[in-house]
Amino acid sequence: MVTIKTPLQIAGIKKSCRLAAQTLQYTASFLKPGISTEFLNQKAHQYILDHGAIPAPLNYNGFPKSICTSVNHVVCHGIPSPDHFLKEGDIINLDVTTILDGFYGDTSATFGIGRISPQAQKLIEVTKKSLNLAIKNIKPGRYLNEAVGKTIEDYVHSFNFSSVRDLGGHGVGLKFHEAPFVFHFDTPQNRIPLRPGMIFTVEPMINASPNWQVFIDQQDGWTVFTQDNSLSAQFEHTVLVTPRGHEVLTKI
Repeated sequence: MVTIKTPLQIAGIKKSCRLAAQTLQYTASFLKPGISTEFLNQKAHQYILDHGAIPAPLNYNGFPKSICTSVNHVVCHGIPSPDHFLKEGDIINLDVTTILDGFYGDTSATFGIGRISPQAQKLIEVTKKSLNLAIKNIKPGRYLNEAVGKTIEDYVHSFNFSSVRDLGGHGVGLKFHEAPFVFHFDTPQNRIPLRPGMIFTVEPMINASPNWQVFIDQQDGWTVFTQDNSLSAQFEHTVLVTPRGHEVLTKI
């Protein structure tokens, strides 16, 4: 069941989303060649605690860290490590979710480390644009699959990229993951009418090849890789459906 948030709940979710966005911006300020992904995790963790909140990923279904750091061909759920040092040319997605006063805010973005390849730069630009195009279409009366899934799929396919199908966005706010599941390709499973008060994430994971298939690391049970070792990028916002359209809650 999709939860329609009350004005009081929306106010609380907005505060958590603002903190998530600020945490992402703060953590990204440390990005450079030579730093470890665990260093980024520690910076984000402390920033969240210092602002009276809790990092939602930490111990969520056994996840061992406070943020996700997904580098190059890692699609999502990359686990920060003191042994993984960023290098020139890498791309990294930082995924931050906060719990503030019991409310959740969720956001992510992909960044280049130093000078990156033209393909990596194009992938980042296309992924971010696909997110923005989808958000632009969100308003009451439209269907989720048309506004989000079809928009993203059509756009990224024009660049010979693909939208990962095994993972997606989700309702958020009162819990980490709520209904609806948000597919980033066109599917009748997402023929859900948008209504004011719905809050969900749009978070396209785009692979730099026509192959959208992925696999999960069998050792850690979390890290998701592209099947063909192609680069993958992701951008994510938490979005509220308003009576006249939408509001991006994780935009600073």
